[in-house]
Amino acid sequence: MLRLSTPSVGEDCIIASLRGPNQYYSAGTPAGEDIGYNWGTRRHGELNIKLHHEIVRAAATQLRERFGIPAARTVLMGFSQPVGLNYRLIGTYPKEAGGIIAVCGGVPKDWEEPKYHRVTAPILHISRSEDEFFPTEVVRGFPDRLRHHAQDVEFHLLPGAHRFPSQARGLIQNWRARVFGANGPL
Repeated sequence: MLRLSTPSVGEDCIIASLRGPNQYYSAGTPAGEDIGYNWGTRRHGELNIKLHHEIVRAAATQLRERFGIPAARTVLMGFSQPVGLNYRLIGTYPKEAGGIIAVCGGVPKDWEEPKYHRVTAPILHISRSEDEFFPTEVVRGFPDRLRHHAQDVEFHLLPGAHRFPSQARGLIQNWRARVFGANGPL
């Protein structure tokens, strides 16, 4: 993800690319077996959510202290599985970040519950029209669902499958300029 996110947000940013703690193997690729990482499964959902919160908050705290970055200048960016986890994090700890960028992921099923707080951080959510994990009829409801707790929601539905879209770069840079100013670093 670092290879895809760096050009999208800009090289003038400090980027931490966190790898999910759960390792798995994928067979049948041209190279044979590939190792992948994820943030967990539904079977241990609450534990996985808690672990995600702990890892992301610890990494963000270290980076903020090291570089003198306020939480309001921190953006949580996720592709696929981390999108829902990031929404849960910002809904639980609304002061943790000043923005959310979500690409090809979903809104948590429990998002409308009162356990989540009002989110003041602007959200950019980018979905794909042929996403095999998030059908278009479900995705079209994401903006209204997100607005249940968040006021500033920008949503885009781009053509294509569950892949990081090349068109995301311009959308992310425009969103960044709107939210943080044209030349302001994250």
